Amino acid sequence: MIKITITENQGNQRLDRFLKKYFDNAPLSHIYKMIRKDIKVNGKRLTNESMIQAGDEMTIYISEEDAKKLQKPVKQVRAKKQFSIAYEDENILVAEKPFGLLTHGDHTEKKNHLANQVIDYLIEQGSYSPRVDRTFSPAPANRLDRNTTGLVVFGKNARALQELNHMIREKNFVNKYYMTVACGKIPGPLELKDKMTKDGSRNIVSVIDADSEEGKMMETIARPLAYGQAGGRWYTLTEVKIITGRTHQIRAHLAKAGFPVLGDAKYGSDSANRWASEKLGLNTQLLHAYKLEFEKCEEEGTLAYLQGRTIEAQLPENFRRIKEKIFGNN
Repeated sequence: MIKITITENQGNQRLDRFLKKYFDNAPLSHIYKMIRKDIKVNGKRLTNESMIQAGDEMTIYISEEDAKKLQKPVKQVRAKKQFSIAYEDENILVAEKPFGLLTHGDHTEKKNHLANQVIDYLIEQGSYSPRVDRTFSPAPANRLDRNTTGLVVFGKNARALQELNHMIREKNFVNKYYMTVACGKIPGPLELKDKMTKDGSRNIVSVIDADSEEGKMMETIARPLAYGQAGGRWYTLTEVKIITGRTHQIRAHLAKAGFPVLGDAKYGSDSANRWASEKLGLNTQLLHAYKLEFEKCEEEGTLAYLQGRTIEAQLPENFRRIKEKIFGNN
């Protein structure tokens, strides 16, 4: 017999979903059988869909040995810390992701990515224990491309992560701002509204008319901050606010408007990119997620105290160097 007290990070979920994560080596059919025969919560039998809450006492009528067979070993993935911290409290951590680092793992990198680095840091700090919270891992609520730098916000507990996911997904909760260098002279603020389609085989998107019946809507606001001339052409230091969060949104949208991101091999200007490579040593898009504004939070939520807070990241050294070469001290 095994007894479990449901923690804050484990509560507020269906019984079958909790057990599938807790016994992650067991098939779903076995989980359902356990619920019928081997499990009581607060002394009562429950159904698959029953919700469990923090503080509930769960009794599982199997041996420790059998339980271990149904669980994958808990492994702490050691990942060298490459990120810096823009903000941290008991609920969230806002990391500054460096160039070249994946937000999540993929088939090319399963270990050394930002999510693992943050988890490893939280374990070392004692604010997260995978052995205690088997069914929860701190995770990012937004993601950045490998070669985009800047702010990624993590929920350190289940309630915070759930709220963050909602706030990032909905409009007018968290405003996300990027800094970039656009080719050309953007004459004034641009409010771009179009639709996009994605070619998954080539990992490229196409911008199509907003009235089209296909595609997903994307909205981007670009504001010029400074102008500079270099290599015989104009450039604009640009602040970009994304209203939606689509794949390659800023790069594709600015390119469609005639002001491609400097260094962008997929949507950019070949001649500008050649100059940037030869003269500036830039061989990828210059794009930095530099500011988050918590405009609106749930009034009674765990993160209500963040309302009105702004979090900013410093420009990376390479971005600062290129900015000074093109725009001087502007």
